[in-house]
Amino acid sequence: MKLIRARDYDHMSRQAANIISAQVILKPDSVLGLATGSSPIGTYRQLIDWYRKGDIDFSQVRTVNLDEYVGLGPENVQSYAWFMRHNFFDHINLPIGNTNIPDGTNPDAAAECARYDRVIRGLGGIDLQLLGLGPNGHIGFNEPDEFFDKGTHRVALREATIQANKRFFDREEDVPRFAYTMGICDIMQASRVVMVVSGASKAAILREAFFGPVTPRVPASILQLHKHFTLVADEEALGEVAVSC
Repeated sequence: MKLIRARDYDHMSRQAANIISAQVILKPDSVLGLATGSSPIGTYRQLIDWYRKGDIDFSQVRTVNLDEYVGLGPENVQSYAWFMRHNFFDHINLPIGNTNIPDGTNPDAAAECARYDRVIRGLGGIDLQLLGLGPNGHIGFNEPDEFFDKGTHRVALREATIQANKRFFDREEDVPRFAYTMGICDIMQASRVVMVVSGASKAAILREAFFGPVTPRVPASILQLHKHFTLVADEEALGEVAVSC
């Protein structure tokens, strides 16, 4: 594991954007695995800024997103498809046909999960996967469990995840209880993984995930075994670990 210690959220976002931009510059047709939530928004904003300055070209990039809520279509403002368009895709020269997100409206979970796994395989795998860290250690929507789920699957969201995500909805009861998510195997097979973590609220779970044992009860802990994993975290998020970098 490579650890990059950032001063604050903005510095963390720039450090992660540096890694992603270098990936795209060196391999213009890179397959990027992308994440949603508040953690990567600053990274996307920095990449948009560099695109507008002519420093980076996304025209050949292909993307696969980690997850989508079951039951939400791409025009629903709470869907991750909408999130990605609003926060990233609509502001760069990435052809929308090059983007891939699970179809939350497909009621056939087995068919949708199999389809998404075929999409990832058809792209030749993921060159760089961007991740955030859930409050209970989840990555994507791979929740704490007794085993690591391998491929794309339909998951029942834990209460901690529902509570963390309810701020994005008008009412708690509006938060979907299920999601389609890329599996641990897909994430671990990415050539490179970059995680962004910010804030004191993530300090305890960061310590548990990356300075404790590897266990499916803390899904992110498996990233300790990835050959090219970079953790980009700010001072507050690293507040419970003793590191110098």
